[in-house]
Amino acid sequence: MSFKKQFGGKITPALEHRYANSKHWDGTKFINLEETKMDISFQNIPKLVYKQFCERKGREPKSPLPIIPFDKRTFLASSANAKFVWYGHSVVLMRIHNKTILIDPMLGPNAAPISPVPVKRFSKNTLDLIDDFPEIDVLMLTHDHYDHLDYESIRRLKPKVKQYWVALGAARHLEKWGVTKNIIQEFDWWNKQIFEDIEITFTPTRHFSGRGLTDRAKCLWGGWVFKTISENIYFSGDSGYGSHFKTIGERLGPFDFAFMECGQYNENWHQIHMYPEEAIQAAADVNAKMIMPVHWAGFALAQHHWTDPVERFITEAEKQQIKYTIPELGKSFAMDLDHKQENWWKHK
Repeated sequence: MSFKKQFGGKITPALEHRYANSKHWDGTKFINLEETKMDISFQNIPKLVYKQFCERKGREPKSPLPIIPFDKRTFLASSANAKFVWYGHSVVLMRIHNKTILIDPMLGPNAAPISPVPVKRFSKNTLDLIDDFPEIDVLMLTHDHYDHLDYESIRRLKPKVKQYWVALGAARHLEKWGVTKNIIQEFDWWNKQIFEDIEITFTPTRHFSGRGLTDRAKCLWGGWVFKTISENIYFSGDSGYGSHFKTIGERLGPFDFAFMECGQYNENWHQIHMYPEEAIQAAADVNAKMIMPVHWAGFALAQHHWTDPVERFITEAEKQQIKYTIPELGKSFAMDLDHKQENWWKHK
């Protein structure tokens, strides 16, 4: 039963009719702003599968990555500046304007729950982290891929979550898993809402979606912008490099802080995941003052060394003179601090 539930909600004619109200729906699926494809030939598939599941050396840490215990009292203490906690991959817990926001809370142990060969998380017992989390004012989803949306994580979070703000098409999964329909709000690109003096906008990315064989691109994909009277924060979401970054910068920037997707890239799917150097260029395009790489240190979903994303990210950020931070997993940090970079991953 749990295996079946992993797929989430099914597409129905009624849902497709509703999705058709989006100008990003072409009649059968959601589409990117520019032509985007997975450049994988049939002949290369066996080789990729073998590398993914059999050649693991260097793609995972030698031992599980530790996570700093959550300090709820410090996190919830009133502050003039936003606070963040990163749990590896794309899981970010935010405290902004004294409200708690959780983005892409995939805290499960396996990024391939429907595959016979698991893609194990670099850290242990991460679902247990949810027990210590405070009440979540808004849970946000960028898209419905398994490494961002996890059935067991949603099930355990459900008693703590007040509202769900998600990419257009993702609500059907939550409803299938028992989330009340009236606390879910779906967003198309550039949709904007005000939540407790926080202006939140869903922004375009260059990616795709799907959890099974029949629902590819039936859920939109994107990033989030959080703007208050004093701060402007950008969460890029999964994306290949594209002109949308400059558009986001022009329409919503500049940004005080940006979480930039950086990891799980490969030449065969370059158009949907940026190389680290492109992540830095994208940060420059959106005009971000300080940046942090996400979508790494969680799972080995590509063939690169597990630290390759962060090393290349830092090299290019320093070359372009863009300020960055790489906090340890579970460490609470704020934008107003002058972070001392300790390169913690070099010792793992």
